[in-house]
Amino acid sequence: MKMTLRWFGKDHDSVTLEQIKQIPGVTGVITTLYDIPAGEVWPMERILELKKEVEESGLKIEGIESVNIHDSIKIGSPDREQYIENYIETLENLGKAGINIVCYNFMPVFDWTRSDLAKKREDGSTVLSYDQDLIDKIDPEKMFAQIDSESNGFVMPGWEPERLAKVKELFEKYKDVDNEKLFDNLVYFLNRIRPVCEKYGIKMAIHPDDPAWPVFNLPRIINNKENILKLLNAVDGEFNGLTLCTGSLGSNPKNDLCDIIRSAKGRIHFAHVRNIIHLAPGKFDEAAHLSKDGSLDMYEIMKALYEIGFDGPVRPDHGRAIWGEVAMPGYGLYDRALGATYLNGLIEAIEKSSKEK
Repeated sequence: MKMTLRWFGKDHDSVTLEQIKQIPGVTGVITTLYDIPAGEVWPMERILELKKEVEESGLKIEGIESVNIHDSIKIGSPDREQYIENYIETLENLGKAGINIVCYNFMPVFDWTRSDLAKKREDGSTVLSYDQDLIDKIDPEKMFAQIDSESNGFVMPGWEPERLAKVKELFEKYKDVDNEKLFDNLVYFLNRIRPVCEKYGIKMAIHPDDPAWPVFNLPRIINNKENILKLLNAVDGEFNGLTLCTGSLGSNPKNDLCDIIRSAKGRIHFAHVRNIIHLAPGKFDEAAHLSKDGSLDMYEIMKALYEIGFDGPVRPDHGRAIWGEVAMPGYGLYDRALGATYLNGLIEAIEKSSKEK
């Protein structure tokens, strides 16, 4: 496995490449061109400029998170063809640049949802949390203002202003899109991009819905083992794979993460490994990465990834805010560095114990 850290670029991240390089065992980054809106082509010169910057720091781009998908593609609007063509051109540019893993999602309107970006824990750290009772009382149009007010001045991924300025309009456009139609539109998109992916060896790694149940009555199609396998079978090519996000899938206690990992053997292209604490149905706090600090067994998760032969990029995810750091919520340096070190320790222990048997 290749230990990485997510990096939003020098103009959008409080964490520097120099700092990331100092984390033991971290050899690469998962990054993006954060300023390019969904639907626009990523110019080759921008991709090469980003690649050069990362490589000159001594790191490697192990994948892109994300090349966001325009809502017209998800909705299946008549203008989706132009946006799909733009996406294909972006993939071709990434392929020519030698970048071959793309994490993306197919969630309507919001890429992820939380009710609090800075819930204080007993140890003084703050974490992202979710409470369905609070979400049910929030006007979706007001959520952007709430997220923005808690973001420490950073633009949160999946909550870009140009898209969320049209929240009411987007909800109207999605009113006739149910799970079946959204799934069909995803399959159509994947079949359209398949040739360019296979030409350049690009692996598309879909991110599960976060949280793993419907929010604001919007459709959810990647939230459990059944839905994941349905997609992998519907477009049965190696390029079509999964981002194994333990926090997203693990938000629903009914999801057996290790079973999902083993069932998707060979189709997991990327892993986000983090822990959460289940508080009640529809309620959870994010947590430190250690197994004992949350409800998920990190050792068993990493062991399952090792046993299926997963050798792709993995990254710690959504760290706590600790030691007075001011950063994008979930994406500070300190707790993610601790998480990366812990995960690397698990990998070493699993590898050595496996060889001793």
